[in-house]
Amino acid sequence: MVSALLLAASALLVAPALASDDATAARETIVVEGNRRVEADTVRSYFHAWPGKQLDAASLDAALKALIATGLFDKVTIDRMGDKVVVHLTEAKLLDRVAFEGNKKIKDAELAGVVQSKARGSLQRATVQADVGRIMEAYRHVGRDDVGVVPEIIDRGGDRVDLVFTITEGKKITVRQINFVGNHVFGKRQLAAVIKTSATNMLSFLIGGDVYDPDRIAEDREQLRLYYRNHGYADATVTDARAEYDPATKGFTLTFSIDEGQPYHFGDISINCNVPGMDVEKLRRLLLARKGAVFDGSALDKTTEALALEMAKLGYPFAHAVPRITRDAIALRTDVAFVIDEGQRTYVERIEIHGNTRTRDYVIRREFDFGEGDAYNKTLIDRAERRLKNLNYFKTVTISTKPGSASDRVVLDVEAADQATGDFNIAGGYSTTDGWLGELKLGDRNFYGTGDTVQTTFSYGQYARGIDLSATDPSFFGNRISAGIDLFGKQSVANSYQSYGVDTYGATFLVGTPLNEQTNVQWRYSIYNQNVTLDPTLATIASLPIRQAAAAGPQWVSAVGDTVTYSTLDNTKSPTNGINSQLRQDLAGLGGDVKFLRTSEDARYYQSLGNDLVGMVRGQGGYITGWGGQQVPLTNSFFGGPSMVRGFAPNGFGPRDLTPGTTMDNVGGSMYWATTAELQSAIPGIPQEYGLRASAFVDAGSVFRYSGPTAFPGSAQSLQVANANVVRSSVGVGLTWASPFGALTVNYAVPLTKASYDVVQPLNFSAGPF
Repeated sequence: MVSALLLAASALLVAPALASDDATAARETIVVEGNRRVEADTVRSYFHAWPGKQLDAASLDAALKALIATGLFDKVTIDRMGDKVVVHLTEAKLLDRVAFEGNKKIKDAELAGVVQSKARGSLQRATVQADVGRIMEAYRHVGRDDVGVVPEIIDRGGDRVDLVFTITEGKKITVRQINFVGNHVFGKRQLAAVIKTSATNMLSFLIGGDVYDPDRIAEDREQLRLYYRNHGYADATVTDARAEYDPATKGFTLTFSIDEGQPYHFGDISINCNVPGMDVEKLRRLLLARKGAVFDGSALDKTTEALALEMAKLGYPFAHAVPRITRDAIALRTDVAFVIDEGQRTYVERIEIHGNTRTRDYVIRREFDFGEGDAYNKTLIDRAERRLKNLNYFKTVTISTKPGSASDRVVLDVEAADQATGDFNIAGGYSTTDGWLGELKLGDRNFYGTGDTVQTTFSYGQYARGIDLSATDPSFFGNRISAGIDLFGKQSVANSYQSYGVDTYGATFLVGTPLNEQTNVQWRYSIYNQNVTLDPTLATIASLPIRQAAAAGPQWVSAVGDTVTYSTLDNTKSPTNGINSQLRQDLAGLGGDVKFLRTSEDARYYQSLGNDLVGMVRGQGGYITGWGGQQVPLTNSFFGGPSMVRGFAPNGFGPRDLTPGTTMDNVGGSMYWATTAELQSAIPGIPQEYGLRASAFVDAGSVFRYSGPTAFPGSAQSLQVANANVVRSSVGVGLTWASPFGALTVNYAVPLTKASYDVVQPLNFSAGPF
């Protein structure tokens, strides 16, 4: 028994040696010539044959292709000489440097991310020629089709070379005019707001968009189709997008031809489930489409997405829902059945990310609701692609699939090309509230590729000045929960609208999350110091509440609050349809010197009326009350002005001190309401690319219920306040310019009803975000 074990052990020791000798003999039949940097054994490793067996023609051909594919060699030949295989190599030269010359419109770093030739890599002439095409394609996306690219290889000796791309950028080719043909329901301004391409105008050097880019035009074509599909026109098609070059203007005229079709309404909405055990009732609650409502393709998309997420939660990750639409062309009705099937069991093996030269991989990965190894779900992939595009970090985003290592595995290929995300603005202007104003804004919405937003704003005006530093991480806690901080300091000085100044400085800490695609909630904690200052140059004494607020000195406000925002707007900058509602609440008194509870609501509804007309109605209101035996501080009260009813001055209406011999200031109210009905329109004869629109409006509202002090300690004087709940109303017209710096608006309004002590101001200038 022992002898048998010893014999077996000896056999185990001898066998590897024999195998090693056979392998060595096999390798010795492969002779490598011409290699300098690459080891001969590395070359031999590409030849696969059983030890001691002769390499056949198929093995030699596979080795030849594999060696060429490495990119390490300019030339590879394989010859058989008797019992030897001789490999003749010419190694590729090593790239010391890849440089660009003549480029001004696209920076070196961006071009380096475009080309495949890299420093310390091998020089491949086929790759260099392909890189020439890649550079030309990059320039085509910035409107320079006549770019010239010449590659030059400079020998540095020792098998090392420099690769220099010399670029002649040429002139930018732009879109001079955009036309729409066949559109009867939606006007030119509405459709122009849907697409990304714009015609050249005096602001193109600031806002861009006028570059002729066939890829962008193809995307615009699809966006127009979706816009019609989301507004009732299920059969609408963009039949053509024709670009014609005009040598006289040296630009393109772009014409979109549209077949609108007829408007449809939803008919029967149902679910046909082919998955045993599925709780269909839970799914039925997610249906957004309603019988009799105007057909809305986005409602179907959102329902499909919601069904996919819910089915995954219920334990069916492979199940998918497909809306089957049956049209009744006579009744103009669409019946929709969501068909649910189990689907093929396929898994995501890897998520590969390319093209992001600046944005970190994790910023892209966090937009996916699944990870590597999870079930493949086309709906969730489309959702991730849409989210990545909405980030506005990338010029283009595409997600494709390729086979994985097994039949039930796929690899997701994410191609995301970075674009500039920095913001540098210097602006100056005038508003009737702040007077002359200068502003410097620095920021980046994708700070160092982290996805964080960082912004600094300095402002200095005639009546107001300040500094604001903010930073937001959109995924600080994961699961799409954002966190941010805002540090601020503000100062307003006495002016013709108020006889006192206010100094404020502090910080706000924010946490927010989307509840769904339309609803977002944000929680905050604010701590700030506010101090009312008197104007020593006044000839009359300040109103009693002003003097009392100044006598109180600096006060700290410590408040928690939340804001719930609901929005279905079709376009945030130039809405034509949808609702936007914002409910805001604040509770002060968790520490600090003051205690109050404040609630406000602002809701707007937009409706397209056809022929470039948009109707808008707005309602807003608020209430504030002190608690713990405290009154509402002056600076936290509500003051009526042009943001509520146009035609009135800032602090122009609301409770007012009418005590003789005082400044008779507006002393603020604890309640307000305001409504607006407005008609917006493009301006005939002015190209829509200029971003100008006119409006006609009727406003009404009131601020009332003064709840501050009525007597000053140590003084016999008492406050004579006008506190009537008088409805203020006005009618007027306005002009808004969607500038690169925000919406600039001038309004002229005539008050229809007012109190005798109100301060009117028919002409009003304002600036603000979209």
